[in-house]
Amino acid sequence: MNITAIVFLMINGGLLLTIPRRWAALPLLVGACYMTLEQRIELGPFNFPVLRILLAAGFVRVIIRSERLSGRMNGLDWLMVSWAAWALISSLFHSDPFAALVNRLGLVYNGCGIYFLLRIFCQSLDDAVKLCRITAILLIPLSIEMLSEKLTGHNLFSALGGVPETPDLRGGKIRAQGPFAHSILAGTVGAVCLPLMIGLWQKHRKTSIAGIMACIAIVLSSSSSGPIMSALLAIGALLMWNWRHHMQVIRRFAILGYIGLDVVMKAPAYYLVARIDLTGSSTSWHRAALIEAAFEHLSEWWLVGTDFTRHWLAYGVPWSENHIDITNHYLAMGVNGGLLLMLLLIAILVKGFSFVGQALRQETDLPSESRFMIWAFGASLFSHAATFISVSYFDQSVVFLYLTLAAICAGSAQAMQPLVGKDYQDNRTVQSKVEHRWKQWETGRKRTLTD
Repeated sequence: MNITAIVFLMINGGLLLTIPRRWAALPLLVGACYMTLEQRIELGPFNFPVLRILLAAGFVRVIIRSERLSGRMNGLDWLMVSWAAWALISSLFHSDPFAALVNRLGLVYNGCGIYFLLRIFCQSLDDAVKLCRITAILLIPLSIEMLSEKLTGHNLFSALGGVPETPDLRGGKIRAQGPFAHSILAGTVGAVCLPLMIGLWQKHRKTSIAGIMACIAIVLSSSSSGPIMSALLAIGALLMWNWRHHMQVIRRFAILGYIGLDVVMKAPAYYLVARIDLTGSSTSWHRAALIEAAFEHLSEWWLVGTDFTRHWLAYGVPWSENHIDITNHYLAMGVNGGLLLMLLLIAILVKGFSFVGQALRQETDLPSESRFMIWAFGASLFSHAATFISVSYFDQSVVFLYLTLAAICAGSAQAMQPLVGKDYQDNRTVQSKVEHRWKQWETGRKRTLTD
């Protein structure tokens, strides 16, 4: 870890321990946006990049200040715990249990650490909106650096190590990546944050405009088809706001449409992914071939995952002799922990969408712009879910997935709170009436007996 990273860590760690709760997520987001994974401390087989050390500081803060989740553990929280538990248990059945366990400990530490800290720091819809505004401001300098990287062919974050000084060049186009491990992941951050920036439009227009421009700049600078497609899908999800009361019908038509395509197409319907090439240099065909290969070798990984996928496709990757490039977050979970780990990830996404739907169906006093903000959280989650088909999150970009889930929990909880209060008052009113009638009956009965 160089001196720049040490100073960065000391400042952000100190802020994380001392600033008020409503700002406590700021150091974590700064760590995700402005530090590479190369800056780390190694303790035996364990690696602690700056982001993980900041998570440890966050845990210390929570213990010292006795900060807790707002309310009880909800369904999404328990699914996260279940996902973490099975990730650890399944590692014991791999060929090298210790190496697999170390890897899964890192996966679980990142996932649960980021998610539960953001859940503690973000406890209301106002907190979630503030979190989105902080994200918008942080993305502006990042977008400027990535535009500069694309124009000059020099990545300023290379001084921190872990990213190349000269960015990747494909199809004659420079693919800026900033501090992230790959240009696709960098562009994905801009794509999944775009609906959050649009959700701010009605109440925080200046911040919204700045955030939208930053997200678009990040997506375009990455010169990757995946982020562009993720951004388009996010915008499409936002446009469904006017048809939000008909989403059940729309989902059924989408499923029937996919089945219809699978019937009429010569190749499986998921091979439509192979035709997506928005930059002229995409490898979308690999994504479709990977899904087909996973189905063909299902018996090898469905139970607890597998340690060898090199034979799935005719080509491999230079960084691993045992695996091919698993550019699919769902399948990455399957390779790590089997079908159950993949299904738990899907269940987490489904529960997130469910929370958005429940919040918008409730009769609350939330204004229209707040309800649309909750819808924007769902649009961002949809963008994540779609992006998982084409890339696996293996760097700090995963922070923005758990940011979205934490915001959904906070927004949906506040949306349903007024109704809970109303039901409580209604129940108290009914109970009072019953008690009053009972007292009247008891008084009348005593008078009758006396007479």
